[in-house]
Amino acid sequence: METTPPILKYNLNEEEEKKEILRQYRGLLKELKPKLKPGDKELIRTAFEIAAEAHKTMRRKSGEPYILHPLAVARICVEEIGLGVRSTICALLHDTVEDTDITLQDIQREFGAEIAKIVDGLTKISTVMDTNTSQQAENFKKILLTLTDDPRVILIKLSDRLHNMRTMDSMKREKQLKISSETVYVYAPLAHRMGLYAIKTEMEDLAMKYLEPDTYKYIAQKLNDTKRERTRFINDFIRPLKDKLERADFKFEIHGRPKSIHSIWNKMKKKGVSFEEVYDLFAIRIIVDSPAEKEKEDCWKVYSMITDEYNPSPERLRDWLSNPKSNGYEALHTTVMGPQGKWVEVQIRTKRMNEIAEKGLAAHWKYKEGASVENRFDQWFSQIREALSSQDSNSLDFLQDFKTSFLTEEIYVYTPKGDIKMLPVGATALDFAFGVHTAVGSRCIGAKVNHKLVPIGHKLRSGDQIEIITSAKQKPSQEWLNLVVTPKAKQKIKDTLKEEKRKVAEDGKYILQKKLEAIGGMMTQHNIEELATFYKLNSSLDLLYEIAIKKIDLKELKEFTASGDRLFPPKPVKVEIEEKKETDITDRPYNKKDAELIIFGESSDKIMYTLANCCKPIPGDDVFGFVTTGEGLKIHRTNCPNAARLMANFGHRIVKTKWAKNKEISFLTGLKIVGLDDVGVIHKITNLISGEMKFNISAMTIEAKDGIFMGNLKIFVHDKEELDHLCNALLQLPGIEKVERYDTE
Repeated sequence: METTPPILKYNLNEEEEKKEILRQYRGLLKELKPKLKPGDKELIRTAFEIAAEAHKTMRRKSGEPYILHPLAVARICVEEIGLGVRSTICALLHDTVEDTDITLQDIQREFGAEIAKIVDGLTKISTVMDTNTSQQAENFKKILLTLTDDPRVILIKLSDRLHNMRTMDSMKREKQLKISSETVYVYAPLAHRMGLYAIKTEMEDLAMKYLEPDTYKYIAQKLNDTKRERTRFINDFIRPLKDKLERADFKFEIHGRPKSIHSIWNKMKKKGVSFEEVYDLFAIRIIVDSPAEKEKEDCWKVYSMITDEYNPSPERLRDWLSNPKSNGYEALHTTVMGPQGKWVEVQIRTKRMNEIAEKGLAAHWKYKEGASVENRFDQWFSQIREALSSQDSNSLDFLQDFKTSFLTEEIYVYTPKGDIKMLPVGATALDFAFGVHTAVGSRCIGAKVNHKLVPIGHKLRSGDQIEIITSAKQKPSQEWLNLVVTPKAKQKIKDTLKEEKRKVAEDGKYILQKKLEAIGGMMTQHNIEELATFYKLNSSLDLLYEIAIKKIDLKELKEFTASGDRLFPPKPVKVEIEEKKETDITDRPYNKKDAELIIFGESSDKIMYTLANCCKPIPGDDVFGFVTTGEGLKIHRTNCPNAARLMANFGHRIVKTKWAKNKEISFLTGLKIVGLDDVGVIHKITNLISGEMKFNISAMTIEAKDGIFMGNLKIFVHDKEELDHLCNALLQLPGIEKVERYDTE
C-alpha cells in the first residue's frame, strides 16, 4: 500500500483535510496504475510534493486547501480524457510557475524539457483572458502555437477550466459571469473540436447554470419531473432492439440518456418551441463490440435492424463512418419515430469509436492504426499553423477568425472529380476556390454548386459538389474579405491586394522621380521616407501608391529645397485641384505625358481611378470624375443620386472625363429580370447570356413565387451599348416581362 508522502508537514486546520488530500492522491495513482512504468510513481510523487509545498499557504475561494485543485485537474486528465503520466505531472504543476516561487528552470531541472515546455504553455494560457483585446489575441496565438507543438497543453487547460466551472459557487457573481462567458466562447468549442463531447456538454451546461439560471432551473426541473416517464419510454423503445441484436449474436451495450440542458435550450430557441415540443429529448446509444475489419459493416447492420423496427427520418441520417469528423468522431446517427409518436435519436458506434468519442484526441494516440484519424488531426493542426504563420500584424480579429474557422463544425464538399474537401460551416464558394489553389481563388468569378450557377459568396452545405468558374480578368478586391471565413483565403486575398498596391506604386515611383529630378532633388530612400512622414503616411509604399492614384499631386515639392540628399518642407501648402481638360484619346497613341490627363479606355491601366459604388458606371454612361479626400479619383454617373450635391458643393474637385472605346476591360453591372416562372426559363436566360452572347456571369440568384420569378444577375460587360443590346435580347425571350439595370453592391 502507498505510504503517506512526506508533504503534509505544514499545519492544516483539520485532520479531515489531510485525509481528503491523500484520498484524492491515492485515487489518482489508482487510475494511473495500468499506465505506470518503473520510476513513474516516484516522478508523480515528486511533482505532488513540489505542488503541495508550493501551494501550502494557499486556499481556494471555497476555503479548501489549494492543492485539491491541481489534484482534481490531474484526475480529470486521467479519468475523463485518458491522458498519462507526463500529463499528470504537468497538471499537478500547472499553477506553480504562475502562482508560486517555483520557476520553469526548476521544473526543467527536475522533470526535463518536455514537461517544462507544457507547463510553460499552460502558464501562458492563464494570462489570456484577463488582458485587453489585442493582447488577448496575441496570447491566444501563442497558446495555439503551443497547442500545435503539443496538444496536451490544451487538454490539461480544458481539465483545469472544467474543474473551475464545477467549483464556482463560492465566487463573486461578476467572476462567475466572466468565466462562464469565456467558457462558452472559447473552451467549450475547443473541447468539441478536440473530440471531448462529454466535457463540452458539461461546460455548456455549467455555463448556462450561471449565465441563465432561471432557464437552467426550469429545464432541469422539467427533466426531473419527466424522469420516471422517460425511463419507461426508453425501456419500451430499447426492448425490441435488444431482442433483434441478441438474436443476431452481436456483443453490444445499449443506453438511453436525455439530451443536455444546454442543447435542449438551444433547440427551444432555434425552433421557437416549448420544452414539451422538443422532439428528440432522448438519445439512445448502441455500442457494438466489433473487430476492426467489420466495424462499418456491423454498424450498418445495426442501423438496418433499427429501421426495420422504427421508421427513420431520412433527412436526419448522419453518416460519420464514411467521413469521420476532423476531430476523429465516427458514428452513425439516425432519428426514428418511436412509440407514442416521439422522435428518438439513435447513435451507433463500435467500442473503439466510442472511446474516441469519449476521450477525443487522447484516444487517437492509443489507436495508432486509425491513421485517418491521425491525419485529420494533423491536417487541422497544420491549418492552424498556416493561419498562425501569416505575417498579418493585426491580431484583433484573430480570436473571432479562429472561432469561425477552427472551432465550428465542418462540412464536407466535393470537387467536380468527386474528391472530398473539408471546410468550416459558413464557408463560401470563394473559400472553396482558395482551398483548391490560390490562383483559382484569385480568378474566381462564380461557381456551379450541384450544377447551378451561384455567386462567389454563396454559402456551401455538406454534400455540395462545386465547380469554380474563373476569368483571367478577375482579381481580388477589398470586399472579398467579407465573403470568406477560412484564414487561408483571407490571407491570400490580403497578400494579393498588397501585391496589386505594389504594382500601382511603381507608377508613383516613376512620377516622383521625374518631379524630384525637375527640382534638383535626389530619389533616395531617405527622401521618400521624409516625404511619407510629411504627408502623414505610414510607409513609403503608401506614399508611392497615393502618388500613382493621384491622391497626392506633389505640388508642395516646388516649395521644397534640395540640400545634398535631404529635402525640407518649409510649410504645408494648401492643395488646389485643377480641372483637367476633356480629352479623347481614341485617335492617337498613348504617351507618358498623358498620365496627367484623366482619360478612360486604352490608358485606363495607367491612370488609377475607382468606380463609385453608389451608381456603378460602365463605359458609355455619362460620367464625371470627383477627386475625393481619402480615396483618390472616383467616377460617378451624371445621373447618380449624389451627382447634384457633389457638383454644387465641390465644383473645384470635378474632373471632366470621357470614355474611349476599349474591348479589353469588363465592368460589373446588375440586371433585374422579372417574368413568368416557366419550365426551362432559367436555362433560356443563361443560355442566351453565356452561350449565345458570351457574357461572363459573376453571380445569379433567382426567386420564384406564385408563378412569377425574379432574377438578379451580376454580369461583366464592356460598355453601355453592349448592356442595352443584351437587355433587348432578353426582352425578346418568351415569358420575360421586364429587364432593368440595377447598381450592384
